[in-house]
Amino acid sequence: MLENCQNAKERWGGVSIIIDRWLQERQDMLVQYCDIGGADQINAGARGDKLRHFCQILVDYVSAGHFEIYDQLIKEGREFDDEEALHEAGRLFTIVDNTTEKLLDFNDKYLETDDLSSLDEDLSQLGETLEIRFSAEDRMISVLHTSHKDLVNG
Repeated sequence: MLENCQNAKERWGGVSIIIDRWLQERQDMLVQYCDIGGADQINAGARGDKLRHFCQILVDYVSAGHFEIYDQLIKEGREFDDEEALHEAGRLFTIVDNTTEKLLDFNDKYLETDDLSSLDEDLSQLGETLEIRFSAEDRMISVLHTSHKDLVNG
């Protein structure tokens, strides 16, 4: 998609649009996360439905990062020959990758059970994992994309 763009502004400005959309998906996911945490625990059926919806959004978000966003960020770092940023991105990707298994384990657990007895504890742990992931992702965006903003617009 972006490979056909003629100049840096077209090419990497398009990445900004993709990142903005992905960050909006993150915001939507966080709204769903909070909704589950605040859901009426007496009505387990409704909470379970919200949980399944959240899990789908979670998996979509993780997938978009791994199969779209990170690749574009790495391509941008390479295009601008930013070895320092690429090195830091490698370290950050390791952090992100370590969170992926925990997020997918949460998804797998709650797709296979209607037992929500440990959900509050699992949501708490999931929140901590998401915080670590978001911090690393934000730093990747900063070092691989935002740092080249002047070069794209210049």
